[in-house]
Amino acid sequence: MNDYIQKILRGQPINYEAFLKKLPDTFRRRHRELFATDKVRSNGWIVTVLDETAFAELQNIAQAPVSRVDAAKKGNSHRHGTEVSFTLVYHQGLASSRPDVVVIGNDSIDMGFQRARFVLVVENERNFYEYPQMLNFASEALGWRLELEECDVVLGGGNRVTRAAILDWLKGYEEVFCAFDYDAGGLQMFSTIAASLGDKATFVQPTNWQPRLNQFCKVPDSTERFTRAVSLAEGLGFVALAEAFRSTGKFMEQEMILDD
Repeated sequence: MNDYIQKILRGQPINYEAFLKKLPDTFRRRHRELFATDKVRSNGWIVTVLDETAFAELQNIAQAPVSRVDAAKKGNSHRHGTEVSFTLVYHQGLASSRPDVVVIGNDSIDMGFQRARFVLVVENERNFYEYPQMLNFASEALGWRLELEECDVVLGGGNRVTRAAILDWLKGYEEVFCAFDYDAGGLQMFSTIAASLGDKATFVQPTNWQPRLNQFCKVPDSTERFTRAVSLAEGLGFVALAEAFRSTGKFMEQEMILDD
């Protein structure tokens, strides 16, 4: 939205219809009171500001927030990343089934254990809790044995693991194994991680999908979601997974691994 505002200030034409879609509802409903337009070309309008006070308020909202609190004052705290993240981790030093917590700030990391060489990032909470079974699954998929002594297990659900600070922390491991849902969301998470970590990141999946096709039980929310998953799988080089999507027309949720 800020790009449109800057063009309006410079007297340059903008796509007014696209601009309206980015306006907050309160401004969109009043746009005829706030702006006058003069079409100068296809999809190009010169915009004249009619209400300078309201426009100044819009400029303030459009500016990138400097903190989570500032973002909340502008009406949406999610426009700014959190200054601190909390990550649950199973590691070899634990005395019980309760995971440890790593506190990751923009400029600091507070962790009470020595990280292992490798890390397994598990998307879903139940699978994270059943980390011994997930280590077994990852070992079978990778073709070599992963043990807690050399591989920490991190909860990465809800796209938490794709936050910049957490990705920077993950770079401290030699290899990062990603065990996510086999759907558009899981593949998008891995794509984001791989873009940051490069060859350190590995998507955990069976070498042969045929015995697991009956575990593809989740019907995609939409055709767009399904085609997105197929496209992501192919783009990442996961041809067999893309074929599994096509042959079943469904996704596989990570909890199905616990049914083995």
